[in-house]
Amino acid sequence: MELHTQIKKYRTTMNLSQEELAEKIYVTRQTISNWENNKNYPDIHSLLLLSSLFNISLDQLIKGDIEIMKEEIDKNELKKFYHDGTIFTILLLLSILSAVPLSAFFSYYGLLISAVIWGISMYYACRIEKYKKSNNIQTYREIISFTEGKRLDEIEKAEEYGKRPYQKVFSAFLCAVIAFVVCLLFTWLLKSFVL
Repeated sequence: MELHTQIKKYRTTMNLSQEELAEKIYVTRQTISNWENNKNYPDIHSLLLLSSLFNISLDQLIKGDIEIMKEEIDKNELKKFYHDGTIFTILLLLSILSAVPLSAFFSYYGLLISAVIWGISMYYACRIEKYKKSNNIQTYREIISFTEGKRLDEIEKAEEYGKRPYQKVFSAFLCAVIAFVVCLLFTWLLKSFVL
């Protein structure tokens, strides 16, 4: 059975209206209606309250809907991953591109502003790394599979796991090259503005 029919079945068995059920689990009548019409799913707190109220196990309540709920969780994780990735990219580019103009116009205060922007971008970088770690994705192929909603099989995972050390060395080298180029550009622009 699907969750929406389960909720309706147990509600009618207990002779509760949607409004009465809503009061007992601290949601609105419209929320109950949406659940029963399969428009959305209850959160985990509501599921626990429903199973307690109906005096059934959580497994009985959500039987058949576990795969759908996993899919919803994966979609939410993916949205967060994309959202944080977009913010990180924008802030990182902004901190790189604004360092020279801000320092030229505002001196040390400009560098401070640029450092704050960079610090915020690093916060989002840490969030992205947290997603990657919780979903065990490190290599480019693993990240692409994750963003497409797929999982690698065991052989592909083993192949990608073997690539991880090399990609970390390559990433460190690439970051060093980018930092060197930015420093050269910064020095050249600073000399241009000062002279």
